[in-house]
Amino acid sequence: MFQNLSERLQETFKKLKGKGHLTEADVNEAMREVRVALLEADVNYKVVKEFVKRVKEKAVGQDIFSSLTPGQQVVKIVRDELIELLGGVQSKINLAPTPPTIVMLVGLQGSGKTTTCGKLANLMRKHGRRPLLVAADVYRPAAIKQLEVLGKQLDIPVFSMGQQNPVEIAQKAVESANKNGQDLVIIDTAGRLHINEELMAELVAIKQEVSPHEILLVVDAMTGQDAVNVAESFNQRLGLDGVVMTKLDGDTRGGAALSVRKVTGTPIKFIGMGEKMDALEPFHPDRMANRILGMGDVLTLIEKAQASINEEEAQKLRKKLKTADFTLEDFLHQLQQVKKMGPLDQLLGMIPGMSKIKNLKDQIDEKELVYVEAIIQSMTPYERRHPEKINGSRRKRIAKGSGTKVQDVNRLLKQFEQTRKMFKQLSDMKKGKKKLKLPFPF
Repeated sequence: MFQNLSERLQETFKKLKGKGHLTEADVNEAMREVRVALLEADVNYKVVKEFVKRVKEKAVGQDIFSSLTPGQQVVKIVRDELIELLGGVQSKINLAPTPPTIVMLVGLQGSGKTTTCGKLANLMRKHGRRPLLVAADVYRPAAIKQLEVLGKQLDIPVFSMGQQNPVEIAQKAVESANKNGQDLVIIDTAGRLHINEELMAELVAIKQEVSPHEILLVVDAMTGQDAVNVAESFNQRLGLDGVVMTKLDGDTRGGAALSVRKVTGTPIKFIGMGEKMDALEPFHPDRMANRILGMGDVLTLIEKAQASINEEEAQKLRKKLKTADFTLEDFLHQLQQVKKMGPLDQLLGMIPGMSKIKNLKDQIDEKELVYVEAIIQSMTPYERRHPEKINGSRRKRIAKGSGTKVQDVNRLLKQFEQTRKMFKQLSDMKKGKKKLKLPFPF
C-alpha cells in the first residue's frame, strides 16, 4: 500500500533531515521531488499543485520549532497537509436516531460492492448492530446467490425477492427490518461496466423510496484517477455520504485515496485491505498519513490485536512467560492468533520504521509460518509441553509427519528454547536478578 510513494517521500526527507540549516533552495528542491512523487502516484495534478504550494508556503515562511531540526519541521508540515488532504478527521457512518439505519452501497461492476456489503455487515455487528443484507442487484448473474452465500458464511440474514423490481425489494427489506428488529439495512445495488442513465435512474429511484441515511460509493483503489472520476459522477447524481476504497492493500501508488476527498468533497469512510470478511477498516486520515511517511500505525495494530486476542488468555500467557512455562502449545496458539490479524507484511508495516525496508512484502515468506504450524501440529501433546524430551527418533517422525526436514525441526526447537530463555531473563531483570543475554549473535 502506497509503497512507491512512501519510498520516494522518505528518500526525499532523508536528505533534509541531515541538514542543520535549510535554505529556500533546499525546500524548493525537496518540493520538486515531492511533486514528482505525487504525480507518479497518480494523484490529481490540481491536487498536487495546491498541496505543494501550501507545504512550500509553510516551510519557507514559518519559524522552526526549537525542539525540531529544520528537516523534521518540513516532515511535520507535510504530515499535517497530508492529513488535511485525506479528510482531516475520521468520518463515521451516520446512524439513524430511530432504527433502522439504511445504508445503500453503489458503484460499478467489479469494484467489490457485494463483498463489501458482507464485510460492512460483519464490522458493524462487532459494534453491536443487527444487520440485514438486501439483495437488490437483480441483473448481474449470481449476484443474489453471492450475497446469500456471504450471509450464510457470516450468519447474517439476507433479504431477497429474486429478480423483482429493485425499488420494491429495497422498500420491502426496510419493512422486514422494522418487523424483525434489525437496526441496520445494507442494500447491495446493481452496477454497470460504465456509468449510464439507466443505472443512475434506478439508484435515484431507490434513494427516493427508502431515504437512506448513508449512500456509500465502492471504488477500486487500483483504478487510480478513474476511481476519482467515478466518485465525481456518482456524487453529482446521488449526493454521496462517503467512499469505500477496496483493494487498497494492492495499490502501490495511492493516487485515488489522496485525490478523492479534495476533488469530490466526499470523505473516505472505509478501506478494504484484503479478501477476508474481516478485512475492512475504518479510515483514519492521520494514521494513513503516518503510514505513507513511514511512521507506522501503532493504534490500528493495537486495535487488531485487541480484536483477535482474548484478554484473559493474554493474562495467562504473561504469567507463563514470567516463569518460563511457555510451551509449544502456547506458541502455536499465539501464531494462530497473529494470523487472524491479517497478512504479516501489513502488520509489520504498521510498526514505525519497518516500511523503510524496501520490498518488505517480498522479504517475508508466510510459508515459513505454515511450516512452523505443521511441525508443531505433528507433535504429540506431550512433546509440545516438553520439547526438551524430543530426541532424534521423535524429530525424524515429526519431520516426516509435517513434510519438512529434520533440520527444520531442529531449528524451530532451538529458536523456541532461546526465546523461552530470553523471556525468563527479562522477568529476572525486572526482579533485579541478572542482566539480559540476547539469544542472537549481535
